[in-house]
Amino acid sequence: MALNLFKRVEIQKGLFAVEKITLIYTLLTSILILFLFQKMDHPLRMLLERGMIVGVTFLLMYLYRLAPCKFSTFIRIAIQMSLLSYWYPDTFEFNRIFPNLDHIFASAEEWLFGGQPAVWFCLRFPHMWVSEPFNMGYFFYYPMILIVVVFYFIRCFDHFEEISFVLVTSFFIYYLVYIFVPVAGPQFYFPAIGSENVAKGIFPAIGDYFNHHQELLPGPGYDHGFFFNLVEGSQRIGERPTAAFPSSHVGISTILMLIAWRGNKKLFSCLIPFYLLLCGATVYIQAHYVIDAIAGFVSAFAIYFSVSWMFKRWFAVPMFK
Repeated sequence: MALNLFKRVEIQKGLFAVEKITLIYTLLTSILILFLFQKMDHPLRMLLERGMIVGVTFLLMYLYRLAPCKFSTFIRIAIQMSLLSYWYPDTFEFNRIFPNLDHIFASAEEWLFGGQPAVWFCLRFPHMWVSEPFNMGYFFYYPMILIVVVFYFIRCFDHFEEISFVLVTSFFIYYLVYIFVPVAGPQFYFPAIGSENVAKGIFPAIGDYFNHHQELLPGPGYDHGFFFNLVEGSQRIGERPTAAFPSSHVGISTILMLIAWRGNKKLFSCLIPFYLLLCGATVYIQAHYVIDAIAGFVSAFAIYFSVSWMFKRWFAVPMFK
């Protein structure tokens, strides 16, 4: 089937839905920056970066009008999705000034399970045949997003803008939670309080500790594995003590599975093994408490259906008439 990427089509006027929601999130966080201006490390730079994002968004809209086609549509939406890599660490710039809440979640985990499953899991199964599949699943998170998005672009283009909107809006909902619910997860909280306290079930409050510290636990498992080193390297470079509750890895990947099921059952079947490994890996590598993973799974359904309704109710505009 020919894609006709550069075939001219009737132009869609104005912003795409995914661009509108990005501008809304940009506005909301800009207001928050102004409100917290005196407490933040570099508010002027953050406001400038937001101004650049707004400028690029409108520039792309203008360039699209010069050559409206599938390819220019893909570029506009892909750039907004790629900006998620900027918005994720940006949440840390807000929540680092609030009191950390990990002691509440670790205590709840202790009460529910009589210990810390994130510790038990990796200590019980350090073997390569467990570590490598879980790390592969965790690393597959972004390829999974790419596969589903490209599939819809090629095979279900009429729904391409909708699924892009659902994904980006879902990320923004999680990011707003991360701003106001500062939970870093075991890989940051446990080294902050010490392994002795973890073993004794003592979980002290640490206030704004992460405003000045970002020490990360070494990844558990088979440390000579290929996927172990991929995950470990990406964690060291891009991870911040933020975004633990609820798990967006579990939440977004669950939303991706719902989108895949809707688009193609074979695609869904191919992604299922990676999805299950990814969900298990969030606890295995100590990025999340079990509570985070459960909350990510449950929240995914509420977010998917509510955001899909939001798109149809307020944002749906046929891409090509």
